[in-house]
Amino acid sequence: MSEGRAGEIASETSLFAMRPAARDHPGGAPADPVEENDRGGISARPPGAIRRRLPLGLRLPELGTAIGEALVTEWERGTAFLFIPVFLAAGAIAYYSVETEPSLSSLAGGVAILCAASLLARTRPLLQLAVVALLLILLGMLFGSVETRRAGTRVLGSEISTVLTGRVAAIEHQANGRVRLTLDVLDTARPKLRYAPERVRVSARGVPADLVAGSVVTGVARLFPPSGPLRPGSYDFSFESFLDGIGANGFFLKDPEVTTSVSAPVPLEARFHAMVENARTALAQRIRSRIGGPEGEIAAALIAGTRAGIPEEVNEALRRTGLAHVLSISGLHMALVAVTIMTALRLGFALFPGFASRRPVKKYAAVVALAATAVYLFISGSAVAAERSFIMLAVMLLAVMVDRAALTMRNLAIAAIAVIALSPHEVVGPSFQMSFAATAALIGAYGWWAERRASRPATAPPADASIVMRLARGVTRNLAGLVMVSMIAGLATSVYGVYHFQRVSPLSIVANLAAMPIVSVIVMPCAVVAMAAMPFGLDGIFLDTMGRGLAVMVSVADWFSDRSPLDAVGTVPVAAVVSITAALVIATLASTWLRALSLPFVVAGLALVATRSSPDVLVSEDARLVGMPLQDGRLAVNRSRPNGFTVEDWQRATGTGALAKPSRTGSGAAAPEGAKAGRTQEGASGPVGVSPARLLRHGDLPVTVGFLCGGGLCLGRQAPDVFVAHAETAEAALAACGFAALIVIDDATAENPCPHDSSLVITKRHLARQGTAQISLSGERPIVRFTLAEPYRPWHAHRQFSREARGLPPFRPKARKSAVTMPD
Repeated sequence: MSEGRAGEIASETSLFAMRPAARDHPGGAPADPVEENDRGGISARPPGAIRRRLPLGLRLPELGTAIGEALVTEWERGTAFLFIPVFLAAGAIAYYSVETEPSLSSLAGGVAILCAASLLARTRPLLQLAVVALLLILLGMLFGSVETRRAGTRVLGSEISTVLTGRVAAIEHQANGRVRLTLDVLDTARPKLRYAPERVRVSARGVPADLVAGSVVTGVARLFPPSGPLRPGSYDFSFESFLDGIGANGFFLKDPEVTTSVSAPVPLEARFHAMVENARTALAQRIRSRIGGPEGEIAAALIAGTRAGIPEEVNEALRRTGLAHVLSISGLHMALVAVTIMTALRLGFALFPGFASRRPVKKYAAVVALAATAVYLFISGSAVAAERSFIMLAVMLLAVMVDRAALTMRNLAIAAIAVIALSPHEVVGPSFQMSFAATAALIGAYGWWAERRASRPATAPPADASIVMRLARGVTRNLAGLVMVSMIAGLATSVYGVYHFQRVSPLSIVANLAAMPIVSVIVMPCAVVAMAAMPFGLDGIFLDTMGRGLAVMVSVADWFSDRSPLDAVGTVPVAAVVSITAALVIATLASTWLRALSLPFVVAGLALVATRSSPDVLVSEDARLVGMPLQDGRLAVNRSRPNGFTVEDWQRATGTGALAKPSRTGSGAAAPEGAKAGRTQEGASGPVGVSPARLLRHGDLPVTVGFLCGGGLCLGRQAPDVFVAHAETAEAALAACGFAALIVIDDATAENPCPHDSSLVITKRHLARQGTAQISLSGERPIVRFTLAEPYRPWHAHRQFSREARGLPPFRPKARKSAVTMPD
């Protein structure tokens, strides 16, 4: 088989038992309809040799026969192996989704029992397949349990201020001028923490100029335990922090200082990581000093993996246009590095035809590309997404070294198995889901297209076609390929982007078509060459060219971002994600007409999305913020200066736009000039100078929707006859008992002030123990859904130790005694 056709028909043999005539095709596409001819090419087999299309019009017995034939064909082509990572991933997701922590011994025992059962069921293939599927699911759960116990992160239970001394593990200079430090905790004092976390992430306004990774710093820091999800189903900061080894977050009350008073031995691993981190910092600084501006920060992110310095407006423009994936060192960057190096080496070898004709130069180039991507992995900081991408690329490059097709569905499955075994928690994150979904969809689509092209007679351009016509045809073909790649990858990943981020990029396809050729042809090749030329001081011109390419990319992102419509689309039900994922798995892994079985799952997923409903009220886990989606498309909140990150997430989840901030009244609210008590101010939610409690007593209720706050009570109208109250104390909440459908009390010591009324009461203690609340008020009684449940999973176990979870008031330090003075 010629090398030029290796991307169409792979020559590797299936890992399962296959007939000698069966071949592996990229994307699992069938190789049976084609066969090699005597010149090393391919030719179509007679029509009807293999049933590839949906058998329409067949009666039930014939349809059953067709299904059986298709399943046999799938088995012979090794499709069963491709489902191994699917079941492993399902097991990992099941482990992280259950409410109670499974026993490690029970999981291990279950795996052993199912292994024995699969051996006993060898004579019954269908039963054996079912047992193996259960075995893989249980094995995925076991991988997750082992990773959780391996992490074993000590997490701070409650916020506290302490003198923190730690060794610097990482330094991140942020766009707002602050510096974020990752510290390995060496000591705490005043007070000394009895259960101090081993690693924390804190920010500071400034740090010493000579601070490097490995230095020891000390200072007074305010530490907080990682927070939970902002709403049910959203990103869980505690989960990620636990598995990343971060036990607390916070900030220094004043700039930390370098100290030499602590002389703890430095482990070899810590010294190695400090050396790599200092090299990354120096590399990023060199790039910034040469390029400068936002382009310099993006270049530092692409090469050194330091993203903290990118301005937020640039980040937002990239997110709105679907170009944010450029900033994350992932499969795209690893592949571009490998392709650049392999292309350069093979062109270099081509200058020596005698050597190139006698030696496997393609394998030599693959070895060098693998080594270069490994170096790139270390330089970029070895983030989990980069590690996953490296594993995928390493599998493909190793396939090239052993004369196998590089980009096949089987190689993708092997990479997925490796990632799930090493970092199973990545399965529930957007990075894993979107990257593997896009890659699987592209491989599957290419396999389907290559199969159809191989079964048709080849069409060559007319012999008398001019050079211009040939060039135009080539350009048109490449542009069509880029459009199809963008569409396929975008469709495959859209459901995961909507689920995790509640936003879409309406112009992402056009923006990627405009920007990605610049990134692929100019930016990344210049980055690779600049890295190679940097030791000789010849990197300047390549970094300059890279900066100009990034400037064009940012301009494209800004242009499309300004013209993008609202991208917030609300939440997507988990059932819809599962249904569409099942459709994607069937459509990409199947190689026969069984792909058509994905259509019912697509229809079911879209129907579930269409029937989704938004929550009526959201309450933050600190009980300070309440949000209500209004019928006019705004989000009403009870605070004039709410937490921006939380509000933004709620707006995307509920599909709302602008904020409806509360109107202030009652004691302490100054009435504007000309306004009198009891008279409604224009644009306000109620009478100026009159507290909500008094309005309730006199029946003079607000007319407009939103919150009216005063006297320790906020009263909000969610619908004409539905009210929500937020009170600072139980006493302030008494006025809303029996009137408001929901009462939130920002006091952990408060008891239910309305035990005999129909109002649903949620206190600060409830939220501290069970996390953010999502409430539906459409029924006869409110339905509340918390983000957490007890008993806690390991990454939430620290919540039970906070003062709020124990029903205690906030800690207030004792006032210092004044000096004793003698009377006159």
